[in-house]
Formats: sequence, C-alpha cells, structure tokens
Amino acid sequence: MINQKNRYEFIIQKMRDNGHKITPQRMAIVNILAVGEGHPSVENIHVQLKQDFPTMSLATVYKNIVLIKSLGEVLELGFPDGSNRYDGNKPYPHPHVICIKCKKIVDPDLDSLDEMKKEVASETQFKILNHRLDFFGICSACMAEKV
Repeated sequence: MINQKNRYEFIIQKMRDNGHKITPQRMAIVNILAVGEGHPSVENIHVQLKQDFPTMSLATVYKNIVLIKSLGEVLELGFPDGSNRYDGNKPYPHPHVICIKCKKIVDPDLDSLDEMKKEVASETQFKILNHRLDFFGICSACMAEKV
C-alpha cells in the first residue's frame, strides 16, 4: 500500500501528466482525499476548505472530484439517499463497513476477497470487471451511546 504522502504526490503528478493546472484549491482537495482519514462527502470537503478558501464554491469541489475520479484516483461510493462519499486512499474496489447511525465508513482488509471474486466468476461464468461489497451495522461508538 502506498503511503499517504506518496499518494498525494502521485495524484498531483497524474494531474500534471494529463495537462491539468495544479492550483492551491486542487492541492487542498487532493490532500484531503489522499491524506485524510475516512470517506468524506463533497460537502464535508467544502466545509474543511472554507476557512482557507472562503470564496471556493461547492461546485468547484465537485468538479475537481469529478476530475480526480476521471483519472481513476478516487473511488466514489454512492448511496440510495443520494449522498456520495469518496475514497482517495484506495481508489480501487474494496469492501466497506458502514455505520447506519453515524455514517462512519471503515475499510476492512479481507484476505478472502480475491478468492470470493474468483468463486463468483467461476459460478456465474462472468468476467468480473468491478465489484462493491458493503457491510452495514452499528459501530462501537454508536453502540456505546445506548448505555
């Protein structure tokens, strides 16, 4: 796994290589996606950047995430309620555990995922191009609140 500093530098270099200007706003968005913990929404990223970039619009954040996504460097997690969250640390398909109360998202490391993918392909005779595996539950912090 690439470390967070290298991940940031990798995304910035990929943007340069594809002819995109590297603005302070873009650098800040990439930093949140590559170095930050969790899976922020566009709105969450906007709030984090508002103090340093008071004139930055929500649309600017969204457009930059779409750009980074088009380069294959962020994974978008869509939810039925219309909210999207983004993962710049692991921009490839991987499982998530999602708290149904606080919406926290955790990335478990599952050694069996590759075997599961092979088993699904074998059983269905599909060539698996992509996948999404989400587990929903209640995190330990939310469970502790009930007590």
